[in-house]
Amino acid sequence: MKNALVIDLEAEKQEILKRYRALLRACKPTMQRGDKKEIRKAFDMALESHKNMRRKSGEPYIYHPIAVAQIAAEEIGLGTTSIVCALLHDVVEDTDITLEDIEREFGKKTAKIIDGLTKISGVFDYNSSLQAENFRKMLLTLADDVRVILIKLADRLHNMRTMDFMPRQKQLKIASETIYLYAPLAHRLGLYTIKSELEDLSMKYLEPDTYKYIATQLNEKKAERTLFIKRFVEPINEILAEQGLTADIYGRPKSIHSIWNKMKSKNIPFEEVYDLFAIRIILDSPPENEKADCWKAYSIVTDLYRPNPDRLRDWVSSPKGNGYESLHTTVMGPKGQWVEVQIRTQRMNEIAEKGFAAHWKYKESSNDNGLDQWIMKVREMLNNPEANALDFLDDFKMNLFSDEIFIFTPKGALLQLPLGATALDFAFEIHTDVGAKCIGAKVNHKLVPLSYKLQNGDQVEIITSSKQSPKEDWLNIVVTAKAKSKIKSSLKEEKRKVAEIGKETLERKMKSLKITYNTDNLNKLSYFFKLPSTQELFIAVAKGKIELKDLKDYLASEKEIENRGAEKSDNQQIDALLNKVKGPESDILLIGEDLQKIDYTLAACCNPIPGDDVFGFVTVNEGIKIHRTNCPNAAQLMANYGYRVVKAKWNRQKELTFLTGLHIIGIDDVGLINNITKVISNDFKVNMRSITVDTDNGIFDGSIMIFVNDKEHLDNLIKNLLEVKGVTGVTRFDA
Repeated sequence: MKNALVIDLEAEKQEILKRYRALLRACKPTMQRGDKKEIRKAFDMALESHKNMRRKSGEPYIYHPIAVAQIAAEEIGLGTTSIVCALLHDVVEDTDITLEDIEREFGKKTAKIIDGLTKISGVFDYNSSLQAENFRKMLLTLADDVRVILIKLADRLHNMRTMDFMPRQKQLKIASETIYLYAPLAHRLGLYTIKSELEDLSMKYLEPDTYKYIATQLNEKKAERTLFIKRFVEPINEILAEQGLTADIYGRPKSIHSIWNKMKSKNIPFEEVYDLFAIRIILDSPPENEKADCWKAYSIVTDLYRPNPDRLRDWVSSPKGNGYESLHTTVMGPKGQWVEVQIRTQRMNEIAEKGFAAHWKYKESSNDNGLDQWIMKVREMLNNPEANALDFLDDFKMNLFSDEIFIFTPKGALLQLPLGATALDFAFEIHTDVGAKCIGAKVNHKLVPLSYKLQNGDQVEIITSSKQSPKEDWLNIVVTAKAKSKIKSSLKEEKRKVAEIGKETLERKMKSLKITYNTDNLNKLSYFFKLPSTQELFIAVAKGKIELKDLKDYLASEKEIENRGAEKSDNQQIDALLNKVKGPESDILLIGEDLQKIDYTLAACCNPIPGDDVFGFVTVNEGIKIHRTNCPNAAQLMANYGYRVVKAKWNRQKELTFLTGLHIIGIDDVGLINNITKVISNDFKVNMRSITVDTDNGIFDGSIMIFVNDKEHLDNLIKNLLEVKGVTGVTRFDA
């Protein structure tokens, strides 16, 4: 037996070396003298420090750092420093090696990047989120060195690829974080291939059934697609060759996640998604001919196939903020179906695939780079010390995901803003003082309000007044992080001044009532008046909302008041609930079970019903809320507050009913409503709460709120409704 184990270890040793050699091959393009030695040193340190550790799958832990380094080298194109950091990215967190050791062996730069990759440990406040704090720490390093994020993305990608052995709860949490934060980041850094893979892998765990269904459908149609692409491409190839252009042309299927998004946003079944693939034309052009060649190829394609005039996207003349350059057009294929065609050069393609890292390679040629501007913006956001990590995360995410629009100043300079930006955002983009004093704007010489949403290509002139100052409701108008943080900090300043006045007034009043002015009493007062902080207490006094008689009421009730501040009670409440749920008997909350007397409510955002995949979320004031795992808010809750998520599953139900909604579309026909309601009421004995119907030019569109017992009951009902003559689609919707 012992012998078998030795052989096993020997085989593992060989496998580790094999993987290490593959990594060296991947690093070759960027290696310089002495690099191999550095990589070897890092590999030895990682091997030694992780030697007794195994992954959940039972493999040696060292496989993970090697794989992360491999992704960094091969798929992102990073150099030696990054490879060293990738190999060592877990040692400080998981072993006895300290950052000082790393700095001594590999220098300051490497130590700084690894520090950025190491999670924060220690105590944190319940009202913040560990995930947000870790993310913020990582971004602080990003402001100095973008490699920290790129290695983090490689780490996340490998974890997502090897998540099968994790417990379901952990899978959900990691997949939620990925879709919420890391996929948008990969997108922002121009790593489209990695972004698509992260989205697909998240979907594999968050929506397994839909994922499998789309994957199977794509597979079945593969041969048919290949043939179609071949026929579509042949004539293009011929003419390109005649015109003396060298190009690679291939078709690639769209990612499962993007197909699913299209099905959701257009409310259509898989069969009706036409652009399941895109054709890519990659030209081999010298830098000086790139633009001209792309347009030449465009005119060849559109001579052969009729283009859809609304679907031309030109990112060759003005690249996206993350450096993406390409021409996209949608044309009518030979079989009457729309096909997306993307035209770009090899340089553009490398930037699209490898994003950030490829940028640096071509940096000399590209002037004023959108990515540099973006990192400047991240720096600006991080310089705002007041922001709480979760607010910061929301602002950051908002500016991460949105597409850009281009806006002109009165003198014709070009500014980039996120989609949905308003005239007020534009004012703050020009200068903080211009934003703070802004009273209106002229867009294309017409007067518009501050809340006017800008369109691509607008020319904007800002009108200011010295009497203007930022208002609270401005926060609802702006979308850029810069504007938000500037408005917040000037409102805070304003608040601070008011609070100062209130503080003096309160001190006088407390003296006259013989109440000692100290922190303890101020906390008790805030708690008595149900105010979140002492600052709010001072403001309420300054505004006259709390007067002498209110303070007397406080004195009278002081005898019964608990001796603790509001903050503490929230934390204790959460703790108590978590302990109660995660009690010794079971760490799973059974829903519909009388054994554990735990208050839970079903979340209104997703109306879970028995049979749905669900989790419990511990709230501050409303006990535990049950959400579906594919609820629109689930990703955010699991990504930010993993520690407040409780596993939950349905217990066998007694005949209880749950409210859910069905959206029915079809061809309007005499008696259609009657037939639908007959299926619901007679065949299924289901109660309807409300029904709204709209018919427009022969199209029937109805929404019905009904009470069902569980998911199986609902699925059967949907199946039978689809059999009603005239009904073409039935989908469940959240309230």
